[in-house]
Amino acid sequence: MDDKGGIQMLLAAEQDAQRIVANARSGKTQRLRQAKEEAEREIAAFRAQRDAEFKKKQELSSGSVDSNVKRLEEETDAKIERLKEEASSKSSDVTSFLLKFVTTVKV
Repeated sequence: MDDKGGIQMLLAAEQDAQRIVANARSGKTQRLRQAKEEAEREIAAFRAQRDAEFKKKQELSSGSVDSNVKRLEEETDAKIERLKEEASSKSSDVTSFLLKFVTTVKV
């Protein structure tokens, strides 16, 4: 009868060991799932932060591009006006010089 009692103890110990291993596996799986979910939340928060920073920089840079374009257009218009004024002020001198050159005959 001692043999049956020993076998029963071994079977009980094996069942306890299986239960302990199953609980450990279940706990490990649960901890891994929680770690994965936490990592995904952190990644999402980090991505949202970086997207916000990118959009802010993009808005700042596009605003400066627009202001640079406007400034360059104003400078260009001012230079064109100045050239037109210079051309109109010198056109009579150039016309008289050309007429003098064309009408003068060297013999």
